[in-house]
Amino acid sequence: MSKFSEWFHKILEEAEIIDTRYPVKGMHVWLPQGFKIRRYTLNILRKILDEDHDEVLFPLLIPEDELAKEAIHVKGFEDEVYWVTHGGLTELNKKLALRPTSETAMYPMFSLWVRTHSDLPLKFYQIVNTFRYETKHTRPLIRVREITTFTEAHTIHNSKEDGEKQVERAIEIYKQFFNALAIPYVITTRPEWDKFPGADYTVAFDTLMPDGKTLQIGTVHNLGQTFARTFDITYETESGEHEYAYQTCYGISDRVIASIIGVHGDQSGLCLPPDVASYQVVIVPIIFKKGKEEVLEFCRKMEDTLRDKGNLRVYLDDRDIRAGKKFYEWEMRGVPLRIEIGARDIQNGEMVVLSRNNLQKETMKYDPQTFTGKIDEILKNISQNMAHKSWESFNKNIRPVSNTDEALEEISKHGGIISFNWCGNKSCGKDLEEKLRVDILGVQEISKEEKTCINCGNPAKKITLLSRTY
Repeated sequence: MSKFSEWFHKILEEAEIIDTRYPVKGMHVWLPQGFKIRRYTLNILRKILDEDHDEVLFPLLIPEDELAKEAIHVKGFEDEVYWVTHGGLTELNKKLALRPTSETAMYPMFSLWVRTHSDLPLKFYQIVNTFRYETKHTRPLIRVREITTFTEAHTIHNSKEDGEKQVERAIEIYKQFFNALAIPYVITTRPEWDKFPGADYTVAFDTLMPDGKTLQIGTVHNLGQTFARTFDITYETESGEHEYAYQTCYGISDRVIASIIGVHGDQSGLCLPPDVASYQVVIVPIIFKKGKEEVLEFCRKMEDTLRDKGNLRVYLDDRDIRAGKKFYEWEMRGVPLRIEIGARDIQNGEMVVLSRNNLQKETMKYDPQTFTGKIDEILKNISQNMAHKSWESFNKNIRPVSNTDEALEEISKHGGIISFNWCGNKSCGKDLEEKLRVDILGVQEISKEEKTCINCGNPAKKITLLSRTY
């Protein structure tokens, strides 16, 4: 899609996703249509997390001394923290930070909650706002100063092995989540210089936007014992000794909504997966003066049937405007399925349906007994087709290269993701990023066969990915 940035900003406004005119740079207002998409998206993740996590809610404000305890962590966020210095007109004795992330808010409490090995594991998550003073060029939903959809999980374990298993579980959680959204992704272990501050290592999910840049949409961090040592999170073992706990954390943000919009959208506007669409079905009556009430009554009954028996989100568009204008609006808003009903259709026992993902119309027989089942089947097919299409396009844009000249040519001409052999050395990696004006996403896998690093020529077993990123 050419001029993606222009398209993206336009569709956020026209489809009434967010309003970016809020008078603080990098902050926006969720509008009703966008908030519904956000809610249904989070519902999918909540359902997965609720299987073995407990939802909690921690305060927004973090005391300066708690934030400062973990020096490595603070250094990663020190340029991004918003500070509260006054309560009314009174200067505070201790500055309070608006959370950039919640480790230093939650972990002092974890030290009070964890007592013995029988308390563990503990698995919590919360959905909150976080604040980061982003100094780069802000972009709605992608690079913001208030992250309004920050869903973070934090877990505590009594062994390194259990922590490693939780990392694997977190990766599976996000695979299930992004698969439900038909969002394709690569999973990499971030390079040492790009891991989460204080983590032993970071695993990240990245997808590809239509302009050829990658967008990080989820991260999983193995924290080891770093924060447990700082915040004295210990447990009593079976033998009566005290050990530091092991921890993990993982999260997603507003970028997930941006990826749904960007990955699936087209020149007609949004194209939403049925599970997250604000309305899954819109019914448009085709009305002429003769038979108007008959058509409207038929459509109302159809709406009730789909909503009550089909358990679907349905909208009957009975506004007194041209049908063509309605078609344009609902296609632009990405409603997965449109049903058109006119007097002749009722007489013939038929209905016309349009699937938004391919904009194809078909005429179907209307049978009250099987109607909801047919619509449900169509919506499932739409989801499957959207996933197939997005993954097919995504995989075509991952290309292997054998040298830096080839990498530069590929990334400059086509964008996308480049796969290459890398020695794993930090100085080599930083040199490669500067030379190609890219970011190394991280290691995708370890090769059994030793090859040569494309940059320094040293032995390489790491199959690594790079791209231009947001």
